[in-house]
Amino acid sequence: MAIPFNADEIFEMAEQIERNGGRFYRAAAEKFPAVRELLLRLAEWEDEHEKTFAAMRAELAEGQGDALVFDPDGQAQMYLRAMADGHVFNVDSEPEDKVAGKDTPEAILKFAIGIERDSIAFYVGLKQSVSSEAGRDKVQAIIKEEINHVAILSKELEALA
Repeated sequence: MAIPFNADEIFEMAEQIERNGGRFYRAAAEKFPAVRELLLRLAEWEDEHEKTFAAMRAELAEGQGDALVFDPDGQAQMYLRAMADGHVFNVDSEPEDKVAGKDTPEAILKFAIGIERDSIAFYVGLKQSVSSEAGRDKVQAIIKEEINHVAILSKELEALA
C-alpha cells in the first residue's frame, strides 16, 4: 500500500516542480538565443506558480495539512505517488541537465512541451486531492496557465518550422 501524502507535502512537491521549471527555462535560454525571450518569460511564470504554491502551503490551517479530500480508495494519492516517484518526471534531477543533448531550438521547445504536459497531469491529480478550502481554485488557475504555456510553446515551435 502506498504511503499517502499530506497537503503540505503535495504543495512542497508542486513548489519543487515549478522551481525546477524556472531553472530549466533559464538554462535553455542561455543555450538558445533564438527563443531566449520566450524561455525567460516562461521561467518568470514558473516563479509565480512557485510563489502561489508556497502561499497555499503557508495558509494551510492547523490540521489541514494532514487531510485532503475524501479519497476512500486512495486513487488520487496513488496517482500522485506514481508521479512523484519519477514515473512521469523526476523532481530530484537537475533541470539544467535536461538541456544537454538538445541541439536546436525546436528540440528544446518539444522537450519543454512535454515538461508542461507532465506538470498539467500532476496538477490535475493535485486538484483532485485539494479541498476547496485549501485552494482547489488556485490549482485550477495554474492548470489553465500551464495549458497556455503548451499553446505558446507549440505556436513558437510552428513558427520555427
